[in-house]
Amino acid sequence: MPTVLRLGTRRSLLARTQSRWFADRLVTALSLAVPGREFRVDLVEVVTKGDITPGPLQSMGGTGVFVSALREAVLRGDCDFAVHSLKDLPNAQPEGLVLASVPRRECPVDVLIARDDLGFDELPPGSVIGTGSPRRAAQLRALRDDIEVVGIRGNVDTRIAKITSGEVDAVVLALAGLHRLGRQTEATHVFTEEQMLPAPGQGALAVECGAGSTALLAALRLVDDRPTRACVLAERALLARLEAGCAAPVGALATIETEHGRQTLTLTAFAGSVDGERTIRRSATVPLADPLADEPAATTLGRALAGQMLDAGAALLIPVPDPLPAADEAVAREGDS
Repeated sequence: MPTVLRLGTRRSLLARTQSRWFADRLVTALSLAVPGREFRVDLVEVVTKGDITPGPLQSMGGTGVFVSALREAVLRGDCDFAVHSLKDLPNAQPEGLVLASVPRRECPVDVLIARDDLGFDELPPGSVIGTGSPRRAAQLRALRDDIEVVGIRGNVDTRIAKITSGEVDAVVLALAGLHRLGRQTEATHVFTEEQMLPAPGQGALAVECGAGSTALLAALRLVDDRPTRACVLAERALLARLEAGCAAPVGALATIETEHGRQTLTLTAFAGSVDGERTIRRSATVPLADPLADEPAATTLGRALAGQMLDAGAALLIPVPDPLPAADEAVAREGDS
């Protein structure tokens, strides 16, 4: 394996920051695994369709608009591997690429940044909250029917600037992205899991390389966090099944807990109409014989819980037409890992 590796990344500040975070940990792991060799990771910036095209996700060909260009760069040999925000990653794995590493996950919850340091419950009736996410919009409206939710997009600075300009009273962002940028103290309210479930895979990174790159795959596995991988596999399995018959906003979060020496995987999921009037929330738990290798159990849990939600009517929860005219969730993810 070469001592200089090329990492494909989007050009946004957050993408470059989280790619450098992974690169530093990969170099450290390789230095310990292969003493006497000095490794370096260079960032290769790639412009994706989602970065340069305005408008809703559907007009750009669906999910994966932030991912396809990076994948193509790896397949062409322009870079050795690529780092994605895992929640941007389509469920279908393309031929020739493998999900080599899912590093340790940042806290996946959502947060509010509001004017005058107001918390969510302190916002006065009629307050305007900006988000490009139907998932967040549905849960916000389910929590409070006296607020207005409007669609926005852009990176962290762009969205927070809308508060300063008075365009909105608050915005909702992922805590993970703020933390990676060192801006987590700007949050004025942290949503609990009971208030708002995150997007499947939120807070996690996905690292892909060529399926035939045996040495590189082994190297990237050094930074893989198996508990994180099990959790996101459960969340993505649920999303994959719900997408087959449900266009509603979806949130999901899996956690691993240990009690009396036994470990369990718990998955909680949400689906709802964007107006917040109809919601479905379910949870399920399975024991883990070996949480470091029990990936089939995680996938089975996700699909089974999705089945319960479909039985409860999740397939009928269709978003209200044009609830967020400026954006949808996947397009608005820029700067919001």
